[in-house]
Amino acid sequence: MKEKVVVIIPAFNEENAVGQVVRAIPKDRVDEVIVVNNNSTDLTSQKAEEAGATVLFEAEKGYGRACLKGIDYLKQMPEKPEIIVFIDADFSDYPEQMPQLIEPIQKGEVDLVIGSRALGKREKGSMTIPQLFGNWLATTLLKLLYGAKFTDLGPFRAIRYSSLLALNMQDQTYGWTVEMQIKAAKQKLRFKEVPVDYRNRIGFSKISGTVKGTFMAGYKIITTLFKYF
Repeated sequence: MKEKVVVIIPAFNEENAVGQVVRAIPKDRVDEVIVVNNNSTDLTSQKAEEAGATVLFEAEKGYGRACLKGIDYLKQMPEKPEIIVFIDADFSDYPEQMPQLIEPIQKGEVDLVIGSRALGKREKGSMTIPQLFGNWLATTLLKLLYGAKFTDLGPFRAIRYSSLLALNMQDQTYGWTVEMQIKAAKQKLRFKEVPVDYRNRIGFSKISGTVKGTFMAGYKIITTLFKYF
């Protein structure tokens, strides 16, 4: 029997990209695509709906808040999914690589798969120097503090639904991805990384595109790393 797969896409002002992301997702492998409009002021909702996504609205800004809104929606489903995929709305990831993330879970090998940009091919300029340094620092601390060997905090990831609930995710902003990886290590979930490719995003990054965004994201990731130690 085919396992139910649902995709959650947090989106803030991504009218130029979100439709392309939704359309590029392999429909034969995914049962529903959920776009969480995180208080956008543009046509993000309309473009997502036109591409075939279910659209939810989260009024309070925050990457983690948008992801949590998507999880709340899953909890209300009569038929719960087995696998959840998270991917960004800016078209920097390659949605067609989604089968590579979900297959290890479908085969019963692991509970969590991180799409690693460090292991895949990155288009020149797709990650800034602060992003690269931040990833290196965070993954180094993950190994030192929690014994978890990761190469990336990439947003493109898949997780078993039951495992996601067990993690009891809490972070509402930039610490979402690293919280998941910390808790996976602490709960001794089976995890692995698979190489994913990465390209320059469509539009302007609200995080890495500003000094304030870069600083706030880095600060939150580092404080989250020590919070659970």
